[in-house]
Amino acid sequence: MGSKNNPLKIFTGRATRHLSEKICDSLDVDLGLSSCPVFSDGEFEPCYEETIRGAHVFIVQSTPPPAENLLELLLMVDAAKRASAAHVVAVIPYFGFARQDRKDKPRVSIGAKLMADLLSAAGVDRIITMDLHADQIQGFFDVPVDHLFASAIFIPHISKMELPNPIIASPDVGGSKRANTYARMLQTDMVICHKTRAKANEVNNMTVIGDVKGKDVIIVDDMIDTAGTITKAANLMKREGANSVRAFAAHGVLSGPAIDRIERSVLEEVYFTDSIERNINCSKIKYLTIADALGEAIRRVYKNQSISSLYYR
Repeated sequence: MGSKNNPLKIFTGRATRHLSEKICDSLDVDLGLSSCPVFSDGEFEPCYEETIRGAHVFIVQSTPPPAENLLELLLMVDAAKRASAAHVVAVIPYFGFARQDRKDKPRVSIGAKLMADLLSAAGVDRIITMDLHADQIQGFFDVPVDHLFASAIFIPHISKMELPNPIIASPDVGGSKRANTYARMLQTDMVICHKTRAKANEVNNMTVIGDVKGKDVIIVDDMIDTAGTITKAANLMKREGANSVRAFAAHGVLSGPAIDRIERSVLEEVYFTDSIERNINCSKIKYLTIADALGEAIRRVYKNQSISSLYYR
């Protein structure tokens, strides 16, 4: 795929190589040649090993911790601009630091805005991402943002499961808009969990708003980090009489005790996209690929076509 004037070239950072390879397979193109030598002190130097002059360059890299994943993406964008690429698009399946989207207490950074500024300063022309923690983060950028949703992959999969009595649940009030989208598309009812936090990553108290008795509950969220909220919600719904509880989340951050909590919880299955690459040993965790969705978004952006039909919202 490509034209003589502005050929399409896809490159990957080290954090997202496996997904990048699947995206290239979906588009039937070769993954671009690049390297990232590392110096003795840990400094690294991304480098393109083929010409990209005049090319439409797509760089695929999620930015979960450590922060060098973000820095590698910034360096790759800068290198592409300095190598005379015609357009540079950052494909960020998981946009890290997105939870810092507002000043919710004194003397803190708005990290998501800073990340957007850094990408703009590096010279990015466009962003393709999926399931931002908050929709308003799109407004932090001064370049176009194509915001895809995992619901385009999850909703058809949930439909195929043919659960006898499904109901959609949000693990917190903030996710009610997302849950409502799933409930509307699947033509089911929804319930909401109300939680209070003692501190970050620690849920203090939780109650269910709605009736889950005899229902097959599907909890939907944008990410699962330590799995404290999702497992507490699942256990609570089971106590309230739910027949079964499953979870669907776009991004599996899965830090700290997350795997152990999921394994010990009443959750029957937990589905993620492959936006973050993890080597997970847990019988309950399953992955659905977003390679075709991202590949089609890349193809349409390259050809200046609409991508609005690619997602549910």
